[in-house]
Amino acid sequence: MKSTILNCLVALLMPLATTAAPRDLAAEARAERPGLQHDFAAALAPVTDIPGLPRVLIIGDSISLGYTPYVRTALHGFANVHRIPDNGGPTIRGLAMLNEWLESGHWDVIHFNWGLHDLKQVEGGHVQVPIADYEKNLRTLVDRLKTTGAKLVFATTTPVPGHTSNRVETDVVAYNAVALKVMAAAGVPVDDLHAFALPRLAQIQLPANVHYTPEGYRELSEPVVAAIRAQLPRP
Repeated sequence: MKSTILNCLVALLMPLATTAAPRDLAAEARAERPGLQHDFAAALAPVTDIPGLPRVLIIGDSISLGYTPYVRTALHGFANVHRIPDNGGPTIRGLAMLNEWLESGHWDVIHFNWGLHDLKQVEGGHVQVPIADYEKNLRTLVDRLKTTGAKLVFATTTPVPGHTSNRVETDVVAYNAVALKVMAAAGVPVDDLHAFALPRLAQIQLPANVHYTPEGYRELSEPVVAAIRAQLPRP
């Protein structure tokens, strides 16, 4: 009898054990980056569109997660600012996920970046995506983004401090150079966040970290807002 009851309980609990809980992307972002002073929940919050305003999509890594809320605040009343519901990662993730990220409607402006995860050094000291593959992948991604009819803006990869263990600034410079070549060929405007951040890293970037303080993310949002506003339809 006890065995029968136990078997019934196991059968009832099995679906609960095997059903995946909804992902808390903000918690995952914080857990992957210990010591950050920024809460990414606001960036990942759903956006209710104000009818009649242009729709903007931000695609990028955790740096873009940091500045997204400030961009939304600055563009309130001018545009509905959305972002992908995740970390954009390297270009190989972009290739796998881009169709899904774009499927939630028409976009008027897309502000995007890949690079920081492509040049990340993985086991064996190799970069995650070799620079030749990065160039090829980026061309494919830009071609796909162009099919949306949106106005595109590419953001350069932000600087890496010299004491960061798994990335080096010389790779950032090299990957940005390749990206600029791709954007020039495709006629895509560039938001040069690298040039904006580089002279003020000591004030806005976390120590020994590619990420930024809350005030740093607010400052990074300023050129992003300007780049997006330049592409919005005139009132």
